[in-house]
Amino acid sequence: MEITQQCVVALTWTLKDTLGEELDVLDEPVEFLLGGNDLLPRIEEALQGHSAGAKLSLHLEPEDAFGDFNDQLLFLEPRHLFPAEVEEGMTFEGTALPEGCNPDAPRTGLYTVAEIYPEHIVLDGNHPLAGIALRLQLKVESVREATEEEVGRGTAGTGFFRIEAQAPGNQLLH
Repeated sequence: MEITQQCVVALTWTLKDTLGEELDVLDEPVEFLLGGNDLLPRIEEALQGHSAGAKLSLHLEPEDAFGDFNDQLLFLEPRHLFPAEVEEGMTFEGTALPEGCNPDAPRTGLYTVAEIYPEHIVLDGNHPLAGIALRLQLKVESVREATEEEVGRGTAGTGFFRIEAQAPGNQLLH
């Protein structure tokens, strides 16, 4: 079966930065819905017309992946607003930021604790791969028609590579 919109593809991949550092390896196939919210548009474009067994090498500039790094999404917050056990690398949903945090921080994104100081915490609302050009080696393991339920939900249901709007022009990978 040829890959078209509204079909489900099972993919494996290796994701690296442009220096060759491995960022992610997906050894076991995971299913994604094309034409939904599961994949980046540039990946969907590249997959069109291929079938099971196809191997693709993609180079994604930041604007085709997770956007440029935006220093306007860095927020210095009072340390006392956060639990004592907070650690660098922890993430918070914008909707779950403690009362008293900067009202300018969009509540629709994810925030990573970037740094911890005695009196403050630095929250970073950028995707961890923002500003990074990526190299993606992927293999199409299988292709099938999407079910009505998958099309209605806009996802194959894994949530593994789901993209959500964070702020205009930004996207998130979970």
